[in-house]
Amino acid sequence: MENKKENLKSASILTLASGWFPTNPGGLERYVYELIYQLSANQDKVELCGVGLPENESYLPINLTNLASQDSSIWQRFVSIRTNFKRTRIDKPDAINLHFALYSFPILDILPKGVPITFNFHGPWASESKQELVKNKLSIFLKRRLIEQTTYNRCDRFIVLSKAFGNILHQEYKIPWNKIYIIPGGVNIDKFQPNLSRPEARQQLNWPENRPILFTSRRLVHRVGLDKLLQALAIIKPKVPDIWLAIAGRGHLQATLEKQAQELGLENNVKFLGFLPDEQLPIAYQAANLTVMPSQSFEGFGLAITESLACGTPVLCTPIGGMPEILTPFSPELITTSAESIAIAEKLENILLGKIPIPSREDCHQYAVTNFDWQKIAQQVRQVILA
Repeated sequence: MENKKENLKSASILTLASGWFPTNPGGLERYVYELIYQLSANQDKVELCGVGLPENESYLPINLTNLASQDSSIWQRFVSIRTNFKRTRIDKPDAINLHFALYSFPILDILPKGVPITFNFHGPWASESKQELVKNKLSIFLKRRLIEQTTYNRCDRFIVLSKAFGNILHQEYKIPWNKIYIIPGGVNIDKFQPNLSRPEARQQLNWPENRPILFTSRRLVHRVGLDKLLQALAIIKPKVPDIWLAIAGRGHLQATLEKQAQELGLENNVKFLGFLPDEQLPIAYQAANLTVMPSQSFEGFGLAITESLACGTPVLCTPIGGMPEILTPFSPELITTSAESIAIAEKLENILLGKIPIPSREDCHQYAVTNFDWQKIAQQVRQVILA
């Protein structure tokens, strides 16, 4: 009871992440951005340290401390992070919340003593690098054994977004389960909501009005499975010839994927949107009949699933990582039997031809509000950080 009383008081929380979400879009950055805003709304004093953060943003409810430039080499960043972190220390926080091993590693030995450290595990960094065909074995070894493991050994407790990532943390990094807390990601329900009709959303984006539209917002990298989705589209095109897929995001595979779409004869069925401004993301979800998450590996949660549901649009996903943990209680029939293109095609065809019923707009939104509202999620995270 005493702990709960203490947790109700405003606290000083030192957070260390990577970049700044508005200028460096990504799942980790969005998560941290939403979390620190929710904590500051709770009257907590939050300091965010990172690389490439804006400076002189005095109007923000949080204190930003930029530790290094994103344009510098990794070793220059390490030196700058350490030097600037030391230089800017004034008060001792009540809790420390780390989100990125690479930038946590240089300051592990100078973090304030006696302050509980919680690490939010967003994924196995070294394994993800290997998945993206990084061939430097020494680089992968250093990431895993030196940077990741050393960082985790310094932490008191861990937050994961799914049981799937809890298993990775436990099995691959030998973190005991009694230090791991499973708290799902959140969604900003004020921003992601069904406030437009589908025709209105399509009109705003200048998307086709009378075609079945699939939408996906992904980094264009190997593990997200966009090549499998394109293959699936080619399989179902004879039965659903007017299918249209909008792909938002950037990445090193863009040229490869564009070439694949052309070779599959999908020039009139696929649109690569490139970077989609954040304010257009809720509109894109509402414009689509279905959001698709064809991930092949290391999908610890899938924030896009909760965002799409909050906007009233159902989601099809592969049985990878934490994604099934989101959809199984709500719409298990929208989880494919495997991550292969044939399984994705089979589900898509049955959905688009009306053979599999999909949840209503209202049910999608209500499920997201009930289970993933950031206000509720942030309070759960806060209890762990300040335990």
